[in-house]
Amino acid sequence: MSTFQAPKGTYDLIPPESAKYLAVREAIAAPLKNSGYGYIETPGFENVELFSRGVGESTDIVSKEMYAFETKGGTKLALRPEGTASVLRAALQANLHKLGNLPVKLWYSGSYYRYERPQKGRYRHFSQVGAEAIGAEDPALDAELIILADQAYRTLGLSQFRILLNSLGDKECRPVYRDALQGFLRGLELDEDTRRRVEINPLRVLDDKRAVVQQQLVGVPLLRDFLCDACKAYHEEVRELLTAAGVAYQDDEKLVRGLDYYTRTTFEFVHDGLGSQSAVGGGGRYDGLSEMIGGPALPSVGWALGVDRTVLALEAEGIELELPPTTSVFAVPLGEEARRVLFGLVTELRRAGVATDFSYGAKGLKGAMKSANRSGARYALVAGERDLAEGVVQLKDMQSGEQSPVALDAVLDAVLDAVRERLA
Repeated sequence: MSTFQAPKGTYDLIPPESAKYLAVREAIAAPLKNSGYGYIETPGFENVELFSRGVGESTDIVSKEMYAFETKGGTKLALRPEGTASVLRAALQANLHKLGNLPVKLWYSGSYYRYERPQKGRYRHFSQVGAEAIGAEDPALDAELIILADQAYRTLGLSQFRILLNSLGDKECRPVYRDALQGFLRGLELDEDTRRRVEINPLRVLDDKRAVVQQQLVGVPLLRDFLCDACKAYHEEVRELLTAAGVAYQDDEKLVRGLDYYTRTTFEFVHDGLGSQSAVGGGGRYDGLSEMIGGPALPSVGWALGVDRTVLALEAEGIELELPPTTSVFAVPLGEEARRVLFGLVTELRRAGVATDFSYGAKGLKGAMKSANRSGARYALVAGERDLAEGVVQLKDMQSGEQSPVALDAVLDAVLDAVRERLA
């Protein structure tokens, strides 16, 4: 046994469980690929100021959870705690917004890092699939992204999730609300850290999950009562488009999310079967983020869905994904000549798209067939000296136990026919 273990708050993805995570990633990405979103991949670490400026100095992510360090050359970097700032930085650096086709639509998948108290559904290393639409202010774009996330979850078979929806206003109406909210919050009995947050970003207090805070928020001013006419109209159109698409949602006037860059549309996907860590994903519009990190004005919207929590949601609903078999055919050679011949057939089958494995090492028939059983293969190809002398190999159905000889030059077609018949 190794003396080393995965760091606290992290996990290893190991077969066969890892296949479920891959399937979830692919299911979330599929609607995006079908809607004009191109894949982007960014480094696992960035300049620390990218996150402190964009995500916000007052957020728990930046002030408490970010893994920040200084390189030997004196550069201050941070492991990425979220994806949006990195994707926008990369798009600006590559001048994607100048290519004349806005919005720039991107999707990504990767690992993110936050120093949090580990618990089920909350890890220090976690996986997300995200999407960003950069450079356009259009309610249809906000609705599109929510609809695509809903489609992904429906495709996976999930049904017990809810979509929470709110508007955070813009630079015209939010300052008025900020003043009203600060006036209310300053009259509450709050700890020193929360009082400091009231002065820096009072909306974040609404997101405080502690009962001692939530109990005092009865009667708090709500942003919906301060929205300007433009923000009201924008939000109403997002709502109408979702309703027309048959996507159910719930208005949540206290929904602010945990990042400072959100404006107007903000939303969250929650699953009631996950306990305290009920959010499986979310996002919103971030019209001012580009300017915060030194770019031009580029109104944008996006989301990120947690792969880890989506898997937990599937388990909570008792959903077993239909995963393709890791191995369809397992080759069992008996003798050196059979090893050479069957290895060639294995290569041919793989090139034809059949998931095929081989009995490696000097195993006897009994040990090799045990390996075939463990592989989950539906069929086994078995050959010894006598079979080769007759110009055949034995094709065995591992479920029924039926076995029949197949001519060497007909093996490929016979296996393909058997596999296709089973999948039909």
